[in-house]
Amino acid sequence: MPQYTTGELAKLCGVSVRTVQFYDAKGLLPPAALSEGGRRLYAEGDLARLRLILLLKSLGLSLEAVRGVLKSEASTEILLLLLDEQAKALDGELRELQQRRRAIDAVRRGIRSGEIADAGSLCDMGRIMKTRKELKKARAILLAAGILLDFAELGAILLWILRGIWLPFAVVMPLVILAAALLSRMYYRATAYICPACHAVFRPTFRESFFARHTYRTRRLTCTACGKKDWCIETAASELQE
Repeated sequence: MPQYTTGELAKLCGVSVRTVQFYDAKGLLPPAALSEGGRRLYAEGDLARLRLILLLKSLGLSLEAVRGVLKSEASTEILLLLLDEQAKALDGELRELQQRRRAIDAVRRGIRSGEIADAGSLCDMGRIMKTRKELKKARAILLAAGILLDFAELGAILLWILRGIWLPFAVVMPLVILAAALLSRMYYRATAYICPACHAVFRPTFRESFFARHTYRTRRLTCTACGKKDWCIETAASELQE
Protein backbone atom coordinates (compact mmCIF):
# COMPACT_ATOMS: atom_id res chain seq x y z
CA MET A 1 0.00 0.00 0.00
CA PRO A 2 1.55 3.36 -1.02
CA GLN A 3 2.36 5.94 1.58
CA TYR A 4 2.83 9.65 1.04
CA THR A 5 4.74 12.30 2.91
CA THR A 6 3.12 15.65 3.59
CA GLY A 7 4.86 17.17 0.58
CA GLU A 8 3.87 14.34 -1.75
CA LEU A 9 0.25 14.49 -0.60
CA ALA A 10 0.16 18.24 -1.11
CA LYS A 11 1.61 17.92 -4.62
CA LEU A 12 -0.90 15.25 -5.65
CA CYS A 13 -3.79 17.50 -4.59
CA GLY A 14 -2.33 20.72 -5.94
CA VAL A 15 -2.14 22.50 -2.60
CA SER A 16 0.63 23.77 -0.36
CA VAL A 17 2.27 21.79 2.42
CA ARG A 18 0.89 24.36 4.86
CA THR A 19 -2.65 23.50 3.72
CA VAL A 20 -2.12 19.83 4.56
CA GLN A 21 -0.58 20.78 7.90
CA PHE A 22 -3.54 23.09 8.61
CA TYR A 23 -6.11 20.34 8.07
CA ASP A 24 -3.99 18.00 10.17
CA ALA A 25 -3.90 20.56 13.01
CA LYS A 26 -7.69 20.93 12.80
CA GLY A 27 -8.13 17.18 13.18
CA LEU A 28 -9.57 16.72 9.69
CA LEU A 29 -6.59 14.92 8.19
CA PRO A 30 -4.54 12.98 10.77
CA PRO A 31 -1.65 10.95 9.31
CA ALA A 32 -2.10 7.22 8.93
CA ALA A 33 1.33 6.61 10.49
CA LEU A 34 4.59 8.19 11.58
CA SER A 35 8.00 7.22 10.25
CA GLU A 36 10.87 6.29 12.55
CA GLY A 37 12.07 9.86 12.20
CA GLY A 38 8.66 11.26 13.19
CA ARG A 39 7.56 12.28 9.70
CA ARG A 40 3.87 12.10 8.93
CA LEU A 41 2.88 9.43 6.44
CA TYR A 42 -0.47 9.31 4.65
CA ALA A 43 -2.24 6.37 3.03
CA GLU A 44 -4.34 6.15 -0.14
CA GLY A 45 -7.50 6.74 1.92
CA ASP A 46 -6.02 9.98 3.26
CA LEU A 47 -5.45 11.16 -0.31
CA ALA A 48 -9.13 10.59 -1.07
CA ARG A 49 -10.08 12.29 2.20
CA LEU A 50 -8.05 15.41 1.39
CA ARG A 51 -9.60 15.62 -2.06
CA LEU A 52 -13.04 15.43 -0.46
CA ILE A 53 -12.14 18.16 2.03
CA LEU A 54 -10.95 20.43 -0.78
CA LEU A 55 -14.13 19.74 -2.75
CA LEU A 56 -16.36 20.57 0.23
CA LYS A 57 -14.43 23.76 0.90
CA SER A 58 -14.79 24.79 -2.75
CA LEU A 59 -18.57 24.41 -2.29
CA GLY A 60 -18.45 27.01 0.45
CA LEU A 61 -18.67 24.81 3.55
CA SER A 62 -17.09 25.90 6.81
CA LEU A 63 -14.55 23.73 8.59
CA GLU A 64 -17.19 22.62 11.09
CA ALA A 65 -19.56 21.69 8.29
CA VAL A 66 -16.78 19.74 6.57
CA ARG A 67 -16.09 17.95 9.84
CA GLY A 68 -19.78 17.05 10.12
CA VAL A 69 -19.93 15.65 6.60
CA LEU A 70 -16.81 13.55 7.14
CA LYS A 71 -18.25 12.10 10.35
CA SER A 72 -21.74 11.51 8.97
CA GLU A 73 -22.82 8.03 7.94
CA ALA A 74 -24.72 9.65 5.07
CA SER A 75 -21.74 11.63 3.79
CA THR A 76 -22.27 10.38 0.23
CA GLU A 77 -25.89 11.53 0.17
CA ILE A 78 -24.95 14.89 1.70
CA LEU A 79 -22.26 15.36 -0.90
CA LEU A 80 -24.69 14.54 -3.71
CA LEU A 81 -27.18 17.08 -2.39
CA LEU A 82 -24.47 19.73 -2.14
CA LEU A 83 -23.39 19.00 -5.68
CA ASP A 84 -27.00 19.24 -6.86
CA GLU A 85 -27.38 22.66 -5.23
CA GLN A 86 -24.07 23.84 -6.66
CA ALA A 87 -25.15 22.65 -10.10
CA LYS A 88 -28.39 24.63 -9.79
CA ALA A 89 -26.47 27.75 -8.77
CA LEU A 90 -24.10 27.35 -11.71
CA ASP A 91 -27.05 26.84 -14.07
CA GLY A 92 -28.54 30.12 -12.80
CA GLU A 93 -25.25 31.95 -13.29
CA LEU A 94 -24.94 30.45 -16.76
CA ARG A 95 -28.43 31.66 -17.74
CA GLU A 96 -27.59 35.14 -16.48
CA LEU A 97 -24.34 35.20 -18.46
CA GLN A 98 -26.18 34.03 -21.57
CA GLN A 99 -28.74 36.81 -21.15
CA ARG A 100 -25.97 39.37 -20.83
CA ARG A 101 -24.28 37.98 -23.92
CA ARG A 102 -27.52 38.18 -25.91
CA ALA A 103 -27.97 41.79 -24.80
CA ILE A 104 -24.42 42.63 -25.90
CA ASP A 105 -24.98 40.95 -29.27
CA ALA A 106 -28.24 42.86 -29.72
CA VAL A 107 -26.55 46.20 -29.04
CA ARG A 108 -23.70 45.33 -31.42
CA ARG A 109 -26.17 44.43 -34.17
CA GLY A 110 -28.02 47.67 -33.55
CA ILE A 111 -24.85 49.73 -33.80
CA ARG A 112 -23.85 48.06 -37.06
CA SER A 113 -27.29 48.42 -38.62
CA GLY A 114 -27.84 51.96 -37.39
CA GLU A 115 -30.97 50.94 -35.50
CA ILE A 116 -29.67 51.70 -32.03
CA ALA A 117 -33.10 52.16 -30.49
CA ASP A 118 -34.24 48.72 -31.61
CA ALA A 119 -31.14 47.13 -30.13
CA GLY A 120 -31.56 48.39 -26.62
CA SER A 121 -30.40 51.92 -27.37
CA LEU A 122 -27.12 53.15 -26.01
CA CYS A 123 -28.81 56.52 -25.83
CA ASP A 124 -31.45 55.05 -23.55
CA MET A 125 -28.74 53.52 -21.37
CA GLY A 126 -27.04 56.89 -21.07
CA ARG A 127 -30.35 58.56 -20.30
CA ILE A 128 -31.15 56.05 -17.56
CA MET A 129 -27.74 56.59 -15.97
CA LYS A 130 -28.23 60.35 -16.16
CA THR A 131 -31.64 60.24 -14.50
CA ARG A 132 -30.32 57.98 -11.77
CA LYS A 133 -27.54 60.47 -11.01
CA GLU A 134 -30.00 63.35 -10.97
CA LEU A 135 -32.33 61.55 -8.57
CA LYS A 136 -29.44 60.48 -6.36
CA LYS A 137 -28.25 64.07 -6.14
CA ALA A 138 -31.73 65.40 -5.30
CA ARG A 139 -32.21 62.74 -2.61
CA ALA A 140 -28.78 63.42 -1.11
CA ILE A 141 -29.52 67.16 -0.87
CA LEU A 142 -32.90 66.47 0.70
CA LEU A 143 -31.40 64.03 3.23
CA ALA A 144 -28.51 66.33 4.23
CA ALA A 145 -30.78 69.34 4.61
CA GLY A 146 -33.31 67.29 6.57
CA ILE A 147 -30.64 66.16 9.04
CA LEU A 148 -29.48 69.75 9.58
CA LEU A 149 -33.04 70.91 10.16
CA ASP A 150 -33.62 68.08 12.65
CA PHE A 151 -30.53 69.07 14.62
CA ALA A 152 -31.56 72.73 14.67
CA GLU A 153 -35.07 71.86 15.81
CA LEU A 154 -33.84 69.41 18.45
CA GLY A 155 -31.30 71.90 19.80
CA ALA A 156 -33.93 74.60 20.14
CA ILE A 157 -36.31 72.21 21.93
CA LEU A 158 -33.58 71.07 24.36
CA LEU A 159 -32.68 74.68 25.20
CA TRP A 160 -36.31 75.38 25.98
CA ILE A 161 -36.79 72.23 28.08
CA LEU A 162 -33.47 72.17 29.94
CA ARG A 163 -32.80 75.88 30.40
CA GLY A 164 -36.13 77.52 29.83
CA ILE A 165 -34.81 79.57 26.90
CA TRP A 166 -37.69 79.64 24.43
CA LEU A 167 -36.53 82.38 22.05
CA PRO A 168 -34.33 80.09 19.86
CA PHE A 169 -37.31 77.76 19.46
CA ALA A 170 -39.55 80.66 18.43
CA VAL A 171 -36.99 81.76 15.84
CA VAL A 172 -35.92 78.33 14.59
CA MET A 173 -39.34 76.72 14.11
CA PRO A 174 -40.66 79.16 11.47
CA LEU A 175 -37.32 78.84 9.65
CA VAL A 176 -37.54 75.03 9.80
CA ILE A 177 -41.07 75.08 8.43
CA LEU A 178 -40.07 77.47 5.63
CA ALA A 179 -36.95 75.39 4.77
CA ALA A 180 -38.98 72.17 4.74
CA ALA A 181 -41.50 73.75 2.38
CA LEU A 182 -38.73 74.96 0.06
CA LEU A 183 -37.03 71.55 0.11
CA SER A 184 -40.32 69.81 -0.67
CA ARG A 185 -40.88 72.18 -3.57
CA MET A 186 -37.32 71.64 -4.84
CA TYR A 187 -37.70 67.86 -4.75
CA TYR A 188 -41.09 68.12 -6.45
CA ARG A 189 -39.56 70.10 -9.32
CA ALA A 190 -36.65 67.64 -9.60
CA THR A 191 -38.84 64.58 -10.04
CA ALA A 192 -41.40 63.11 -12.41
CA TYR A 193 -43.22 59.78 -12.45
CA ILE A 194 -43.71 56.91 -14.90
CA CYS A 195 -47.18 55.38 -15.14
CA PRO A 196 -47.02 51.55 -15.02
CA ALA A 197 -50.17 51.33 -17.17
CA CYS A 198 -49.40 53.58 -20.16
CA HIS A 199 -45.69 54.30 -19.45
CA ALA A 200 -46.27 58.03 -19.77
CA VAL A 201 -43.91 60.33 -17.89
CA PHE A 202 -45.87 62.97 -15.98
CA ARG A 203 -45.77 65.34 -13.05
CA PRO A 204 -48.74 65.38 -10.65
CA THR A 205 -49.90 68.44 -8.78
CA PHE A 206 -47.79 69.41 -5.81
CA ARG A 207 -50.69 68.74 -3.45
CA GLU A 208 -51.28 65.22 -4.78
CA SER A 209 -47.57 64.43 -4.73
CA PHE A 210 -47.11 65.75 -1.20
CA PHE A 211 -49.99 63.81 0.35
CA ALA A 212 -49.71 60.63 -1.74
CA ARG A 213 -48.70 57.32 -0.18
CA HIS A 214 -45.16 56.51 -1.18
CA THR A 215 -42.14 54.26 -0.88
CA TYR A 216 -38.50 55.08 -1.52
CA ARG A 217 -38.91 54.79 -5.32
CA THR A 218 -42.65 54.85 -5.96
CA ARG A 219 -45.66 57.04 -5.23
CA ARG A 220 -49.37 56.26 -5.57
CA LEU A 221 -50.58 58.83 -8.10
CA THR A 222 -53.17 59.39 -10.81
CA CYS A 223 -51.58 59.44 -14.26
CA THR A 224 -52.35 62.66 -16.12
CA ALA A 225 -52.24 60.78 -19.43
CA CYS A 226 -54.50 57.75 -18.89
CA GLY A 227 -56.20 58.65 -15.61
CA LYS A 228 -55.26 55.39 -13.87
CA LYS A 229 -54.21 55.59 -10.21
CA ASP A 230 -51.40 53.26 -9.29
CA TRP A 231 -47.91 53.03 -7.82
CA CYS A 232 -45.85 55.13 -10.24
CA ILE A 233 -42.09 54.92 -10.58
CA GLU A 234 -40.08 57.97 -9.62
CA THR A 235 -37.70 59.35 -12.24
CA ALA A 236 -35.85 62.60 -12.92
CA ALA A 237 -37.76 65.66 -14.13
CA SER A 238 -35.55 65.78 -17.24
CA GLU A 239 -37.56 62.81 -18.56
CA LEU A 240 -40.48 65.22 -19.12
CA GLN A 241 -38.48 66.91 -21.85
CA GLU A 242 -37.71 63.69 -23.77
